[in-house]
Amino acid sequence: MRINEFKLEKWLNPRDEGCKYNLGASCVKAFTVEELFDFIGEDCGKFLKEVEKMSLHYGHFFGFRRLLEAISKMYREVTSDMILTVHGGTGANNMVITELLEPTDNVVIFMPNYQQHYSIPESMQVEIRYIELKEENGYLPDLDELRGLVDSNTKMILLTNPNNPTGSYIEEDMLREIGKIAEKVNAYILCDEIYRGLGDDYMASIVDVYEKGIATSSTSKVFSMAGTRVGWVVTRDRNTYERLQNRRSYDTICGGVFDEWITAIAFENYEKILSRSREIVGENKEILDKWLETQPHLSCQYKSLSSTVFIKYDFDIPSDELCLDIYEKTGVLLCHGDCFEIPYTFRLGYGFGKPEMLKEGLRLLGDYFTKMEK
Repeated sequence: MRINEFKLEKWLNPRDEGCKYNLGASCVKAFTVEELFDFIGEDCGKFLKEVEKMSLHYGHFFGFRRLLEAISKMYREVTSDMILTVHGGTGANNMVITELLEPTDNVVIFMPNYQQHYSIPESMQVEIRYIELKEENGYLPDLDELRGLVDSNTKMILLTNPNNPTGSYIEEDMLREIGKIAEKVNAYILCDEIYRGLGDDYMASIVDVYEKGIATSSTSKVFSMAGTRVGWVVTRDRNTYERLQNRRSYDTICGGVFDEWITAIAFENYEKILSRSREIVGENKEILDKWLETQPHLSCQYKSLSSTVFIKYDFDIPSDELCLDIYEKTGVLLCHGDCFEIPYTFRLGYGFGKPEMLKEGLRLLGDYFTKMEK
């Protein structure tokens, strides 16, 4: 099974360590182990002593119970036996897609989207039907268009919520309507919720509103612990859970003992961590919004509830060429829009660093665009 080149990773990974101002990253500023324990009020020294005695045998085959219990509290009416831990959010998405789809199926994808959601089904010879999310609609789906695309062979609707790359968020009422559309054709909804949690109020999950909804997420992005590589899948449907549990035995067997342990300790304080992330993202978003007001060639006229925004520009240059030139001349790393199949755009992340780093990166970007006018 051949799969398309992963454009985002091929673009970002070779440039990650060499950039001076990483505005391509989408994670909220990462913790060190010491910073994490200080922030949540746990004894880091005690933890490290326990690590010294930790067995390096297989971990918990169904997920570390303490971790599953902590994750369950992030949702309404979800219990630990509805959750499977896997290797990262990418592992979660891959497991769901490869287990539940067949070549005779069709799927509906909201675009732009994270490439996993369409390139994996495409590699499996699944028919893909696209809904274009438009800036003038706040990058939210047209439900009438969705109703016209699903049929008896539609196995799954795939989305990210908040959206990657735009950060647009589908509120609970619209999520319920999408669930009703899926229910009429007995389709799954796979919702990658890796950016969920940055809103001031509870952000509904697909598993809150639809029985055949499947939510994926991880310690990356809003939890600032991407290096632990802990992801998870949540489903209330028992048959789906059992199928995914069997697939997990092929893909993962079990999680890392250290990773799941430290994540359990962190997630018992997940509300504290999310409050930190909201503060970082909120402060940096104000800086970004003020800067955007000074940029006549850029457009970003919608609300993001993520750590990224998707920006249109009116210069006559392909986005990969533009972002490469910016990187080479300024040291600022952005994600070009071709990574998401949308030309003349780029994704900008504003949660990764301190405000001073963001300000300087934006200043260099502004100077670059000013020179392009001449």
